Parts: sequence; structure tokens; C-alpha cells
Amino acid sequence: MTRTRRLCAVAAVAAAVALTGSGCSVIPVSGPYVVDDTGSGDPLSKPFQRMIATAPQPGWGPQDVLKGLQAAMAAYDDDPTVLPQYLTPEALRGWSPDGAVTVLDDAWNWTFDLGDQDGTESVQKISVKAPQIARIEEDDTYVPLAGNWARPFELVKVEGVGYRVRSLPQGIILTKSDVARAYRPTKLYYLSSGTQDRLVVDSVRLRLKPTKTYAQVVLERLLKAPSAALQGAVSTSFPSGTRIESVRSGEDERVVINLSGPIDPLDLSGEHALMAQIRYSLTNNDVAKGRPIEVQVDGEQYSVSQPNVDQGWLDNGVNTDYYIDNGAVHYMTNEGPGGAVAGPAGQPREGYSNFALSKQGDLVAAQTSTGISITPATQEGQWQEVVQGSPQDLTAPSWHRDGSLWTFDRKNGVVLRYEPGSNRPAERVAAPGLKGWDVTRMRIARDGVRVVLTTGENIVHVGALTQAGGLMLSNVRVPTAREPGGLIEDLAWRDDEHVLVLVKSNAGQTLNEIDIGDGDVTEIPLKNRLRRVAALNEHVLAQAEKGKGKGSEILELSQDQSWKTRIESNAEAPLFPLG
Repeated sequence: MTRTRRLCAVAAVAAAVALTGSGCSVIPVSGPYVVDDTGSGDPLSKPFQRMIATAPQPGWGPQDVLKGLQAAMAAYDDDPTVLPQYLTPEALRGWSPDGAVTVLDDAWNWTFDLGDQDGTESVQKISVKAPQIARIEEDDTYVPLAGNWARPFELVKVEGVGYRVRSLPQGIILTKSDVARAYRPTKLYYLSSGTQDRLVVDSVRLRLKPTKTYAQVVLERLLKAPSAALQGAVSTSFPSGTRIESVRSGEDERVVINLSGPIDPLDLSGEHALMAQIRYSLTNNDVAKGRPIEVQVDGEQYSVSQPNVDQGWLDNGVNTDYYIDNGAVHYMTNEGPGGAVAGPAGQPREGYSNFALSKQGDLVAAQTSTGISITPATQEGQWQEVVQGSPQDLTAPSWHRDGSLWTFDRKNGVVLRYEPGSNRPAERVAAPGLKGWDVTRMRIARDGVRVVLTTGENIVHVGALTQAGGLMLSNVRVPTAREPGGLIEDLAWRDDEHVLVLVKSNAGQTLNEIDIGDGDVTEIPLKNRLRRVAALNEHVLAQAEKGKGKGSEILELSQDQSWKTRIESNAEAPLFPLG
């Protein structure tokens, strides 16, 4: 006879209790617990806590076994021998750790369904529910998610052994605390496939290893292909077959990297891209910062890169602030308003809007009622219409660092690229993923690879310009799981990893900063009603309303997140070259 006893017990279980040393108060015996990794204090590593899982015990109840199983998943990369002990032979044959890692919030809800099957086995069915906050892909991409995750687990009591898991979801399941403990946000640097003169950052999450320094983990990952977001858009200077033999601290606090493989000694010159990839990937992850880097090949020294030497690998063009005054482009000074730029772009003119400046500020683009025009910022310059279309049909112009001008033709649903001086009309750039989309904005990042787009009123997408098989806009994805919650009024690239998005909703206006690497959204406090935003790294400007009938002013964001007036009157649409 089948006997069913249902326990609808819903418990919020914090991972900090269930999966750390304090978990000993919940799970008998001595685990699971965490230990400080021996890499703590090593200048080439980062301190972290490592999960030490324990095998299941005969006296554990179903809930304790499931908590122990989750701890074994958290420790699986370091010790894969414990987790199989929680599974029946049937479950072990059917389960695989491969695939994306599921990241759940620390608080879980448990629903139990306890009963006997055929009078011979005590079976425990547990439904686990929790908010899923992310997924870590096999290429180490951290993908933010929103929504609830619910999966069934089935445990069976084995005579003389205790409960074992007979049915469980595929893959590794971690909590937010597990990820914070064992993973680190990491910046990898690759070469832009289009221009080869710029490094492009690839943001991933790397798992720390107790047997390796963080510096070695970073460099070994750098030898692999970039994440899916940059596939086909970037390249590497490391020849195939390169290996990281060791990374250690040497004399004079230098970092000594020993490589092996088919490396040309010329590739290790101080200004070569390979050395730049190594240096930026280490120093911008706060490893080897301010230290010389010595690169060896098979133990023989080939090159030493000195710290704090700017070789332009993250060049963003001219670092000058501009704004519009009565339809004319003006530059700013430290004291406030500056003069107008040379040529027709610096002369007041009606009907010109959405100005954009090239990398060096020597070319100006603007939108008119009939299309997009450009002019050199010289006395001899003249406005020339290079793309035809109404403001309703074309998105605002955006310059690429290679000197080309981009827009999206909404009427025909195509990306257009115009190359000044080519005497050719704007060419179409393939973008198969955008077919049928209502693209409302498109801006090229200063790295020359990434592209931010908006569709409709409130959806932000990030893509990349790929080169494999011809120039193409692809790899388009939504960078965050958080909805904007209103109408997008403006957006701008702040740096290679962050986009500013100005949003208007019923609750008011917000300025959000989206981290396109991990999807985090940070709200920048506002006091005034803003119209436009522009940014270049730590420098953020905005056009703000002064009040009804009082015109607008240019504000600057201070380090304390307050806004101060930069230009008091006759100032609109702040802008920087590119971005």
C-alpha cells in the first residue's frame, strides 16, 4: 500500500548558513565549510574562500543531503569526487556537469513531498524554487537573468547508507554567494579585427583555482577564444599553440611569465600587441599593477614591459568637450564656454541637429530634414549631404574610429556606412539579426567594435561589428535583465564597458548606467530635467532645462554624484568625439 505524507514546508534558506562554516549548525558532522585559499597575500593572486564539501552521512535527512549536494556542486571544480557520492548509480549515469552554470539567489524555497513507493523505498520529492539571477556560459560569459527557477529533486533512502539523490537537473547549480566566493569579474583584452590599433575589453567571470595564481588563470583564459559577444569581432596576437608554463614574482618586483610555443621574438617587442594584451589583462584586473612584466620563452628572457607606459592601445581620440549654441558647434574650456569650431560647422544654422564628431574632431556630421551631411572643421569646409532620408527614416549619425560614418535606415531596415573621400554612396552593412526590428538609435563605441542600439521605446541591445566573411553587425543581445521602465530619451557610451541611458517614466526621469559585461544597472541621481547626455570615461555632461522659458544649460557630473553647472546659457546637446 502506498502511503503519502505531504509536507508543504516552505523555508527560505540562506546560502551563507547552508553552505559555509556556520552550516555546521544545520548539517551534522563537520561540513560543508570554507577555507581561505593559500593564494591570499600573493600579489599575483586574489584572496578567496574555497568550499570544502563533505560526503553524505547515513543519519542525514533529505534536506541535509540536498544542502550537502549543493555544497558539493560549489566545490565540484576543485574536487569532483564528493558530488557523485550523493547520487544513486542511476542518477550518476544520467547527470552531467557540462553546460552553463545556473546562478540562483541565496534564498531558496523548498517544498517537500514525502512518501513510500510500493512499500519498499522511502522516497522524498523536493521542489526547489528560487529567483534565478544569472547564467555563466561555458565561454565564461555572465548573462544576467530575471525570473523564477523551479526544478524537482528526488531522493531515495538506501538501506544502511541513507538518502541519495535519484533525480536532479543537469548542470552545476550555484548560489549568488558561491559565485561571489569563487569567481571574479575579469577583463580580457583582444585586438580589434577592423583596425588592429585598439584593444577591446571582453568581460567574463573566471573561477579562481587553489592550485594557480589569479594571474595564471587570467593569462590561460586569454589564450582561448573571446566570449560569444566578441566572436568574429576581435583577434589575438598569440599564435596557436602558445602555452603559459608559469607565472611568478621575480627580482625587482617584476612579474615573470614563461611562455612556450611558436612565438616570434619580434612579437614580444615592447610596443607589440601581444605585450599589450598581457599587460592590460593583468594590470586592469589589479594584478601586477605598477610592476614590470618580463616575458620569457622556454625560460629565456625576450622582453620586459615597464609599467605606466601609455602606448595608445585604449585611445579614444580627442579629449575635448563640445556643445551646440544656436546650431553651431562650440568647444569648452576649463573656465566654461570656448569658441566655435572652424568652418561652417561653427556658424549658426537652423535645421541642423544631432551633431557628431569624428575621432580627431576634424569632421562634423549633422542631421537635416533631408538627410545626413558632413563638413570638415576647417575654414574651407562645406556641408555635403552624404546620406538621404528624413529624420524619421534615419537614426542620428555616429562616427567609427576608422573615419567612417554610420546610421540605420529605418525605412529600408538596413545599416548604412559612408566613407568620406571615397566618392561612393553609403554602403549597406549586413545585419541579419536586425531584420524586422524597429531600430530607433544606433551608436558605435569608441573601441570600434561594439554597437549599442535601441528598439521601440525602451529596449537596449548591444552588438558587435564582425569581420569574418565580410563586415557585419551581429552578436546582438540584451545586456541586462532589468527593464528600463519607461521611454528612452537618449543614450551614450561612457566607456568600453558602460552605456548611459536616459529614461522617462510616470515616476519621473532616471539616468541609468548599464554595465554591458555583467548587466548591473546603477542609477545616477538627478535633480534637473535632462534632455541629452554625453560621456567620455569619468567625464559626464548633460543638457538640462533651467525652467519654463529660461532655456537650457550644460551640467557636469561630479565625483560625489552631484551636478554642477558648466555653461549657464545658450548651450545645448553636449558631445564628445566618437561614442
